Amino acid sequence: MSPPPFEELVAEHGPTVLRVCRAVLGPADAEDAWSETFLAALDAYPRLRPNSNLEAWLVTIAHRKALDHVRARSRRPILTDKLPEPPAYEGSPGGWESGLWEALEALPLKQRQTIAYHYLVGMPYVQVAQIVGGSQDAARRAAADGIATLRKTFPKGEPR
Repeated sequence: MSPPPFEELVAEHGPTVLRVCRAVLGPADAEDAWSETFLAALDAYPRLRPNSNLEAWLVTIAHRKALDHVRARSRRPILTDKLPEPPAYEGSPGGWESGLWEALEALPLKQRQTIAYHYLVGMPYVQVAQIVGGSQDAARRAAADGIATLRKTFPKGEPR
């Protein structure tokens, strides 16, 4: 069975990859990581083994691109002056989720990643562990700890 055209791959898995990038990086850098994921995937797609799990392959690439952004963020200069007003999320896609993105960003990186890969993508913990490193139990624990923290932040299950 030949792999589907790349455009179909983007259409089918693009929203999942964007959710993963947003969960790991927040909305600011997510689109850049999404674009970089699919550029890297486009380059490697012709060499992909038949019958590969395309979603897991793309999430792995997105994971690596997100880590690149996290590393780059740590090297960026820190601005000392505050913005005159906070960015407006009203009217933008996902604007109601701004409190959720801030809460996710406050989590340790491994917790954000395991939550994104398990709860947003639906990957089993064994695959999550392969992507982020560590054991299946460690991935399960990181996700549970992250969810517990989010539940404290949003006790009724609704973002602020």
